[in-house]
Amino acid sequence: MGATGPHPLIELVRAPAALTVPGDVLAGATAAGRRIGPATAGLAGASVCLYWAGMALNDYADREVDAWERSHRPVPSGRVSPRTALAVATGCTAAGLGLAAVSGGRRSLATAAALAATVWAYDLRLKSTPWGPAAMAGARALDVTLGATAPGAPTAKGPEASARVLARLAVPVAAMAAHTATVTWLSRSEVEGSTPALPAATLAATAAIGAAVALPPAPGRTRPIGARAATAALAGWYGYRFGVAQAAAARHPVPERIQKAVGAGIHSMVPLQAALIARAGAPGIGLGLAGLLPLARRLSRRVSPT
Repeated sequence: MGATGPHPLIELVRAPAALTVPGDVLAGATAAGRRIGPATAGLAGASVCLYWAGMALNDYADREVDAWERSHRPVPSGRVSPRTALAVATGCTAAGLGLAAVSGGRRSLATAAALAATVWAYDLRLKSTPWGPAAMAGARALDVTLGATAPGAPTAKGPEASARVLARLAVPVAAMAAHTATVTWLSRSEVEGSTPALPAATLAATAAIGAAVALPPAPGRTRPIGARAATAALAGWYGYRFGVAQAAAARHPVPERIQKAVGAGIHSMVPLQAALIARAGAPGIGLGLAGLLPLARRLSRRVSPT
């Protein structure tokens, strides 16, 4: 980023917003009992590449609408050509799939391919349809699942062990999917505003997500006091961080407040992911991830996450 502002390609892919992505993979990996190491880092990198692909493809697909509604974006402003945006989306997709294959093998590649297909389907076909929020929720769910494909499986094998892993993945997958659907619904009113009912409804959903994450795991699974305390604190931070912005939007649902709530929702993914990681028994990793939020917020002043 220079004195005249960020590079157009950095704006195109919303580069700093990618800090909200690696936590998905970490949440899936810790819930599934995978070792956190180079392979997990590689899968997190694959996730970031696919996120950037989605952002570039979004601007390519929306170039005509953005010419009227968001003329400052790189493509409608002429700073990035549509062909370049499509090339960036294609290249980032290929890089993401390659990283997934190298880091986790066939299972990771298959999951990343499903994630990439969902991203492309959303941007090119589903975004403006009633299926749009569900597609975005599905993409985040697959991103969490990608972490569970990391090498380093627990020693136990067989159907019972697989069932236990799936059960442990249920909360992080559902929480990230529900949060993403909530933010997506809210984002549909960024340009024209909404009635108070929409941010009020998403605020209720946020409260429910935070409460579900803060609840202890299923009976039979114990966690140290430190993990329980970190989970509760991080879940509360998530609810407060996103909830305050939604409450303000509910009082005055004008576009500016809706946009601020959407931005808060994107950044609030970090404490939510951190709470899920702590819930899985890795509070140190969760608290470390939470440290990314101030950086993400600072960078968002230069590059909008939406």
